Amino acid sequence: MDITPFYLAGQPAHGRDEVVVRHPYDGAVVGRTTFATPEQVDEALNKAVLAPAPAHVRATALDHVSQRLRERADEVARLITAENGKPLKWARAEAARAVSVFRWAAEESRRFAGEMQRLDTDPAGEGRMALVRRVPRGAVLGISPFNFPLNLVAHKVAPAIAVGAPIVLKPAPATPLSALLLGELLAETDLPEGAFSVLPLPNDRTAELVRDPRLPVVSFTGSGPVGGLIQDSVPRKHVTLELGGNAAVVICADWSSDEDVAHAASRVAVFSNYQAGQSCIAVQRVYVHADVHDRFVASLVERVRELRTGDPADEATDVGPLISEDAAKRVEAWVDEAVAAGAEVLAGGKRDGCSYAPTILTNVPPGAKVLVEEVFGPVLAVQRVSGDEEAFAAVNDSAYGLQAGVFTHSLRTAFAAHQTLQVGGVIIGDVPSYRADQMPYGGVKGSGVGREGLRSAMEDYTEPRVMVLTGLAL
Repeated sequence: MDITPFYLAGQPAHGRDEVVVRHPYDGAVVGRTTFATPEQVDEALNKAVLAPAPAHVRATALDHVSQRLRERADEVARLITAENGKPLKWARAEAARAVSVFRWAAEESRRFAGEMQRLDTDPAGEGRMALVRRVPRGAVLGISPFNFPLNLVAHKVAPAIAVGAPIVLKPAPATPLSALLLGELLAETDLPEGAFSVLPLPNDRTAELVRDPRLPVVSFTGSGPVGGLIQDSVPRKHVTLELGGNAAVVICADWSSDEDVAHAASRVAVFSNYQAGQSCIAVQRVYVHADVHDRFVASLVERVRELRTGDPADEATDVGPLISEDAAKRVEAWVDEAVAAGAEVLAGGKRDGCSYAPTILTNVPPGAKVLVEEVFGPVLAVQRVSGDEEAFAAVNDSAYGLQAGVFTHSLRTAFAAHQTLQVGGVIIGDVPSYRADQMPYGGVKGSGVGREGLRSAMEDYTEPRVMVLTGLAL
């Protein structure tokens, strides 16, 4: 099996220590690459200097990547499934989203032009006008996780290229191959040397990269504890953190018809288990009004039991393995702990190697890890509530605040939820797992700082610079 190169300042390269990537489902070897050496990292950082290409070059490069991802969509999806273990249907969705991310970035790069402000609104400003442009803060260190090995890489790389900021990307050690394929496509473009590097590195070498002064911007997606360490270690750097979640759904009393209940149950069943629950906006908690609780739970259990588990390469599989057996064992331990404390298992609750069965819990005691921490597995806790106020308070009773879903037909309730819920996004009439890649995306509290989404990330990677023109006839 060939060893896949990484990309150092836009050129393919090989390091010393070999990395073997294995399929989470059966342990088969998927591919091989190497870790970049310290000398290669130093070279990449020295070449990551601000020398932005013209906007048309950057936009053309982004369009090229979007088109090539579309052309190679099946290959890309199968690679995601092989190294990550997510079912092929979800890998196809991820590949399609990455196509859109680069398309959006190309479009935004063409119109990222700044703004004019007339200053003669006060007498002292007569004859003056300000041009406000946004310029890159400097080179970006992008650190991406394993759960979306292509699309979350795209959300680091595409906005950096769009604004002309060099980026050094460190993909997750478990899933580097999708990022390296993206590097291959970027290398086909006319981007200048140093515009991007994709460097596989072990996690214990991340801290030195984070602290390096040649990378004034750090964009990290991953766990809350690691994000906190990054933020604390570089207080003078510009840091964007997209961290964990504990995503909740509220089913309101007015969501009461049989069709409503079945629809909500179906959406919750799917999106508490897609990616095997390894998504920061996978549904983890559901608060259901007492008037619809019993019907909703009965429908939810039925829908969850219908989900197909097994080989993620099978087109019919809904739920695949977790990223590793250790991850599955942790989920198992958390569920067992909740059950020992009084929780009831309505479905699932069993581990088989790296896989954990889609699981529904009820009567989960306060303080159980499956309620207060991010499970990052196919586990759902359902609780009965007496009204919206109680439900909203329960959603907010969390260290996290990424997104929440509220099933209601009431515009007043929708606005109340948007006002009350301490999260980065509220999805009305659907689960919190919905994300449009162009919208601002991020959270509050332990879910991070800053926002991703193309325009939002472009603004995050840049800062305003003002030029005042004087003596103009306005």
